[in-house]
Amino acid sequence: MGEAAGGQPGVGRVLVVIPTYNEADNVADVVVRVRRAVPAVDVLVADDNSPDGTGTLAEAMAATDGQVHVLHRPGKQGLGAAYLAGFGWARQHGYDAVVEMDADGSHAPEDLPALLAAARDADVVIGSRWVGGARVVNWPWRRLLLSRCGNLYARMALGMPVSDATGGFRVYRLSALRAMRLESVCSQGYSFQVELSRLAHRAGVRIVEVPITFAERERGASKMSPLIVAEALWRITTWGLRDRRPRRWRRGHDRWP
Repeated sequence: MGEAAGGQPGVGRVLVVIPTYNEADNVADVVVRVRRAVPAVDVLVADDNSPDGTGTLAEAMAATDGQVHVLHRPGKQGLGAAYLAGFGWARQHGYDAVVEMDADGSHAPEDLPALLAAARDADVVIGSRWVGGARVVNWPWRRLLLSRCGNLYARMALGMPVSDATGGFRVYRLSALRAMRLESVCSQGYSFQVELSRLAHRAGVRIVEVPITFAERERGASKMSPLIVAEALWRITTWGLRDRRPRRWRRGHDRWP
């Protein structure tokens, strides 16, 4: 079929970016469900040279479906770098919007139509775990507490009206990404989503949150670690202090092309 020419009504051509590292147990199921839930979208698997053969599996899917693509990266470089590479690929190939989605099955592709519907009237749509109507399934209480407290701290420290700043199931219009100064992004993992939330808020683009069902992965190992959490806390604190400085002391940046 090739890249979807008609696109999603009210949004345009949409690319779903799925970063992978050792997700051979999950990637095929996630891609199939995305294609079934929203046949008009294209999928880009951004694989960091997974030693378990995830990239090879993705290539096999791309060989039989013209709307599935693979971006092979030289090694494990982190979630943030994978998404930025995917955003650049979307821009180069003329897409109007890009979706962030995890490869581990925690984000239900069946929620994607609701996110894309909300994107008709928004620049950034966050699939939120912490707004009315959302559900979190099979998470231990420690993860629930960490996410709740982390998002509350980010909201207070950065002054953002976002309930789930760490959520990784999102839709961005390319026009919003261009306004967000992505060349200044410096974080990975848990803090990457907070940094993009902050940049979107500071750029003045319209952000909406849509309730989703979030489930703990059933197969494979989580990439979460104490180091990732520590990085997020440090960066949020740093950004909060920086945002409170007088504007004349802030360094400027060129905008993302």
